[in-house]
Amino acid sequence: MRPINHFFDHLEDKVREWLSRHPFLYSLIGGVAIVLFWRGVWNTADMLQVPDFWAGVASVAVLGISGLFVSFFIGDTILISGIKREKKVIEKTEEEVRQETNTIKNIEADVAAEETALMHIRKELSSIRRIMEERAN
Repeated sequence: MRPINHFFDHLEDKVREWLSRHPFLYSLIGGVAIVLFWRGVWNTADMLQVPDFWAGVASVAVLGISGLFVSFFIGDTILISGIKREKKVIEKTEEEVRQETNTIKNIEADVAAEETALMHIRKELSSIRRIMEERAN
């Protein structure tokens, strides 16, 4: 069973990597697959004559137990912003959005500066190692 899982996991990674470079095709394939999936579920429920009420109860129960109900219908972003007591993007003023954008740009600049400093430290360490090796010989 493990080799089969490994094969399909590897295949999925390769397909996602390729499709990521073709976003329109990725969207088209994904949209068609989702519609066909739901069509199959719907037709199967009709074929089994599952009453609408019990289908609703069963789906809410399964989605609730698995944790997908809240995640799918509300989304993590809304939950996190609610916990942090942040405004929704729609409620933010243009100035607040600008300030957040500037903050993000500043953080990105700080990270870039730290990366540059780290590169210099690595070069210095490499030089020190080379000198130490030369002295050891």
